[in-house]
Amino acid sequence: MSIDPGSTLGVIRSRKPLVHNITNYVVMNETANAILALGALPVMAHAKDEVREMVGLAGALVLNIGTLSEDWVEAMLLAGTAANERKIHVVLDPVGAGATEYRTNTAKRILDVVDVAVLRGNAGEVATLVGVEAEVRGVESVGGGGGDPAELARGAARTLGVVASVTGPIDHISDGERTKAVANGHELLAAITGTGCMSTALTGCFLAGKDDPFEAAVEALVAFGVAGEDAADGAKGPGSFHVALYDALAALDPTSPTGRAKVS
Repeated sequence: MSIDPGSTLGVIRSRKPLVHNITNYVVMNETANAILALGALPVMAHAKDEVREMVGLAGALVLNIGTLSEDWVEAMLLAGTAANERKIHVVLDPVGAGATEYRTNTAKRILDVVDVAVLRGNAGEVATLVGVEAEVRGVESVGGGGGDPAELARGAARTLGVVASVTGPIDHISDGERTKAVANGHELLAAITGTGCMSTALTGCFLAGKDDPFEAAVEALVAFGVAGEDAADGAKGPGSFHVALYDALAALDPTSPTGRAKVS
């Protein structure tokens, strides 16, 4: 196994892959800017009439259920199956799974229909999808879920047939056999909206730059965590941190994430 986020970041910036996002309108601007700052190219296309064609141009597909409508769900299924046909990696963010039956069932429906490479969610969302009791309020996991997060990630990976990327104060990533913990990051990442969705979008970027979904998922969280650490240095609060986060992503040197990775 080769966890080398700096090398993959170099590939991303050289290739500038298109990352197709069908995401929620709360974070469209944030995730598009994060993708651009990292060095890839974002597109936010959700019309059913174009998603199959658009995903054919992309290096990865990001599906995010944060703001749902039936048309968007159908578009996600169309794009996801098209991505599978073209061997394009798909990452799913099951935002708020466990809060409502509609969200939970939508996430399960996508997992049933689409071959998802990486499932990136918080502990409550992921626990819900594997049938473990968890408290999710709105789109936030407030009661944890699934017990030990490393075991949750490993169990979800085996049960759902995905790379499970469970983010929190310490992130845990597993493909059912390999499991890694990533301790990079800063508490201010939890103080602004959209950072979870950004980590999902950046996972899409790394999937476009590396063939191994497990390694790509680990590397994406290392890079995002390092950027969070840099953005927090000198930030006065959530507002200045938010602005600094884009600058920190853009300023990432390919040698920096690998050398500063806190992976165990």
